[in-house]
Amino acid sequence: MGLPNILFIVIFGVAVYLFIKSISRISFNIKLGRDIDITDQSTTRWKTMARVAIGQSKMMVRPVAGFFHIIIYVSFILINIEVLEIIVDGIFGTHRFLSFLGGFYSFLIGFFEVLAFAALIAAIVFLFRRNVLKVSRFQNEEMKGWPFLDANLILMFEVVLMSAIILMNAADFKLQMLGAAHYHETGSFPISSFLVGFMPDSIGTLIIIERTTWWIHIIGILIFLNYVPYSKHFHIFLAFPNTWYSKLNPFGELDNLESVTNEVKLMMDPNADPFAAQPPVESEVPAKFGAEDVTDLTWKNLMDAFTCTECGRCTAVCPANQTGKLLSPRKIMMDVRDRAEELGKFRKEKGKDEIDDKTLLGNYITEEELWACNTCNACTQACPVNIDPLQIIVDMRRFLVMEQSKVPAELATTFTNIENNGAPWQFSPADRLNWKDER
Repeated sequence: MGLPNILFIVIFGVAVYLFIKSISRISFNIKLGRDIDITDQSTTRWKTMARVAIGQSKMMVRPVAGFFHIIIYVSFILINIEVLEIIVDGIFGTHRFLSFLGGFYSFLIGFFEVLAFAALIAAIVFLFRRNVLKVSRFQNEEMKGWPFLDANLILMFEVVLMSAIILMNAADFKLQMLGAAHYHETGSFPISSFLVGFMPDSIGTLIIIERTTWWIHIIGILIFLNYVPYSKHFHIFLAFPNTWYSKLNPFGELDNLESVTNEVKLMMDPNADPFAAQPPVESEVPAKFGAEDVTDLTWKNLMDAFTCTECGRCTAVCPANQTGKLLSPRKIMMDVRDRAEELGKFRKEKGKDEIDDKTLLGNYITEEELWACNTCNACTQACPVNIDPLQIIVDMRRFLVMEQSKVPAELATTFTNIENNGAPWQFSPADRLNWKDER
């Protein structure tokens, strides 16, 4: 084992350690949310994950973006097979150790090259759309600064990584043609073979090019691996569990608060004994209605936030946003993620039960944003990974109404009418059918 192998093992080990540490951080942040059991209907959940996450079914609603995204998605999954070979070569000092597969290996290399080239084109197309065409959903206020740079960085990563593969193979192929030691024949290279004519004839120079691009490719992947947990592109990993745990009931269907439901049942049951229920323990903190902070949301709500791709499809179809209101469902998810990161970091330093002087409601999300929502469900239907911003919005509005008695004037009138008349209209129940006499 030579010095390059030892260096590779050290770099690889450090990269894996840092990645595991990042996963631990994100797991801690997601677990800030309330516990909830989502293990029912496992067969349906597997089908949902296969259709939405693996099959990319919702991406094709926008065919152009969907087509190029699927190219990048497939290349990311399959080219990792070649990455595994590179890792083995890096550890043991071998060169294309899978070449013993013969013709099948030649097919794989050719297939990977085509995928790499297609992914390179797709990344360039996406960069063009973001920076030249300036697609409107990427220009919203919440996308300025780091979010916009993040999207560009990941695409530039893709360009560098795919270019390195193609250049590495071109140098490798030329070395095979020249009969260089250690570079045994591995078959055709359908894309990089076009670059062979531009490669130098010096074996020493070719080896430098091949080794340099090899190191650029594998170190680039390891940097990419550790960059992703700090990026919106963590959906690469979370999209699969997030769609498995996604809501199976119709999106937009409201759940009932158990404490409120029990009170209503007690009032509606003439035979109920109001004193039968045990009074709460004096030291027990009463359950909060709705959500004020990320700790009041469920862990699934927080997983949604960390899965958000910031693609903006939710905001693009939001009627409130289209009419100039402050609400952006994408911003809601970004705010939840940012707040979870902030609180998670604070608790890591101060203690797991400590609280800071900030909350999601007020410091990140305003009341105006929440009340702008029409609860039309367009955002949840549009999301390519089944994220549900609506549930978060509704839970935060519940907190405003049930904990702080804060409602817009229009809703206050509606609530009063429901309380007095049993309906949102401002006339008595006895007059409800008067309309039929006016024909």
